[in-house]
Amino acid sequence: MTEAVFAAEALLPGGWARDVRIVVDGAMIASVMDGATPKAGDTRAEALIPGMPNLHSHTFQRAMAGLTERRGPSADSFWTWRDLMYRFALSLTPEEVQAIAEMACVEMLETGFTRLGEFHYLHHAADGRRHANPAEMSHRIIAAAEVTGIHLTLLPVFYAHSNFGGAAPSESQRRFINDVDSYGELFARAKAGIRRPLDRIGIAPHSLRAATDEENARLLEVHPDGPVHVHIAEQMREVEDCVSWSGQRPVERLLSQFDVNGRWCLIHATHLTEAERRGIVASGAVAGLCPVTEANLGDGLFPAREFLAEGGRFGIGSDSNVEISVAEELKILEYGQRLAHRLRNVLTTGESSTGGTLLRGALEGGAQALGAPEAALSAGAPADMVALTDRAGLTSAGDRVLDRWVFGADVAVADVWVGGAHVVTGGRHRERERIAAGFARTMKRLAEG
Repeated sequence: MTEAVFAAEALLPGGWARDVRIVVDGAMIASVMDGATPKAGDTRAEALIPGMPNLHSHTFQRAMAGLTERRGPSADSFWTWRDLMYRFALSLTPEEVQAIAEMACVEMLETGFTRLGEFHYLHHAADGRRHANPAEMSHRIIAAAEVTGIHLTLLPVFYAHSNFGGAAPSESQRRFINDVDSYGELFARAKAGIRRPLDRIGIAPHSLRAATDEENARLLEVHPDGPVHVHIAEQMREVEDCVSWSGQRPVERLLSQFDVNGRWCLIHATHLTEAERRGIVASGAVAGLCPVTEANLGDGLFPAREFLAEGGRFGIGSDSNVEISVAEELKILEYGQRLAHRLRNVLTTGESSTGGTLLRGALEGGAQALGAPEAALSAGAPADMVALTDRAGLTSAGDRVLDRWVFGADVAVADVWVGGAHVVTGGRHRERERIAAGFARTMKRLAEG
């Protein structure tokens, strides 16, 4: 099917252009022409940008949003939140996991994410037994992506231990646990369930505390290609436990034990020494930043100013999905640095746009991290496009539109195309009502159960 979109302005690889007509043939962009004239039947857009990759998500946690914001009997932290998350994870059926994932994907698309990187570790039945199909839960994520239309990079998680040194897993982790052989079977079955040509799969050793060096080495040997994602150095207790066990910090140990390269995405990497930060930059790996979740969990601040100044690559993810928004992730990333350094417009250089700098960096790093084609409005690229509209009726041009989207309130997502399919119109997903009803039934059952 051929469709054309005519944009008053569009962010092309060479910069902003006026009067851009993009012809879509099937899932791909067939041609891009600026200085063009619209034709009858063209879909109109004010400002058109590439769709954003969401490089790190746990979709099932969308159902927890707002439910952990009450202080308990002791000081709350990431670790008390994790205990609540474990209890919540034990209650979900496969059908509920899919219903929640569908709702999360709808909200991602409505805010401008067009590819989901799902760091998926909820593998087994509630009692810890494997499903007849060991990839049952992964197939539920695949189904949710297909139903909603979002591209998917599935990242089945390898999780074997409760702490560094191969400590035995806890009972509350029973739905996550595999050995290398059972993980291999799960991965193969999950991969077989991926049917769309633009979807991808990668491996995800959960963390250095949940997988030993030997297990990680075997995973890398068996899976020599594709993305590799790992949680690392998110919390200071994790850093201290790693030092106590090995004499090295988590990122220091990762870089010393493995050939970390452009395949890798280091999720959070919050607590770094200068040497670790420079080591990540030199490796070509992507730092997977999730500013909204990191703020919600009290993780700390990634050294983004220094990392970007040294040429580091980054992308953004919605992680716990406590709030799903491209603009909010980029804004909190910048605002955290402003608070830390008591300056404004920290993550850009020269007389350039902060919103534009952040958007371009996250597009590039996100696509790399998810093993996806370049996120660009160019011939031969997937037709993943986001149309922004200015609700205030102003005539901002170029990066000023991005600044007002990220840091203001008047610019919003109007339309989204993924693989050429027009999945969001007028700011609403085409299946929102049906999916929201299923999500509401799931939430009601969880509240009563």
